This record gives sequence, C-alpha cells and structure tokens, in this order.
Amino acid sequence: MWAGRWRFGKKRGLRNWVLFILRSGPRSGAEIMDDMERMSQGWWRPSPGSVYPLLEELENEKLVSRLEDGRYKLSALVRDEFGFGFTGGPRNVGDAVAELSGLVSYLEDLRATELPELAAASPRLEALAGRLHRLATAAPGTPAPTASEQGR
Repeated sequence: MWAGRWRFGKKRGLRNWVLFILRSGPRSGAEIMDDMERMSQGWWRPSPGSVYPLLEELENEKLVSRLEDGRYKLSALVRDEFGFGFTGGPRNVGDAVAELSGLVSYLEDLRATELPELAAASPRLEALAGRLHRLATAAPGTPAPTASEQGR
C-alpha cells in the first residue's frame, strides 16, 4: 500500500524530510524550510518552488492536511499506519525487541572503530545484559526490579 504512496522518485529526500518534520507538529511551508535550514546547519534551504508543490502533492495523496491557518499536519493515515517512527517509539513487545536488536547490531558495527568507548561502557552493557536476561526468564506477573537491583 505505501510503496505507491511513498514514491521513490526525484523528490524522495525532500518528501521524507517534510514528513519527518511534520511528525513533531503542524508547520507552514516557510517553517518547514526554516527547519530544514536549521537542521542542515545552514548548508541547505529548499526553495518554495520545491516545498509548496510537494506539500500540495502530499495533500492530494491524503498524507498531510492543510489547517485553516495554512499550516500542514500529518494525516491520521500517516500517523496510524505508516510505521516510519512517527509513533514516538515502540508500540508493542515486538517493536521494542526489534529496536533493541537494531541497537545491538549498531554497537557490533562500532566494535571495529570505537573499541575504547565500548570498553568503557562495558560495565553498563553487562548490567543491561543482566536486566534483559532476568526479563527474558522472569515468570509472568513478576514485579520489575528496583533501581538498586538494576545495577545502576
């Protein structure tokens, strides 16, 4: 369903960025351009000739809606079904485990170049591993460990 709506054409970077910015709240086209300039630390500011036609396209596709004050907001369709991080975090156990898996993969990749930083974080990583092990092996209904039991 989203493959057709989430076009992989010539404006895909701008399209992704606009949707990303709108996830934090309604914005006007000018505010979107300001946010992009700020996020790129002044290196890039899209032109109105790129942003406004894209906003119109997104509106036609029902991905954003235009408010009475002229600002644009993400549609419920995007917020509820898009699954691109617009929810603010994992929504269920499966999402949380997938996110943890991705973070572990990231740390494994860093092992080759960031070994001293990983070594310094070793006690904390071991404490987290212990918490995850207790969580994975706990009986249903077992209370969560206290802060002192978590090894902080």
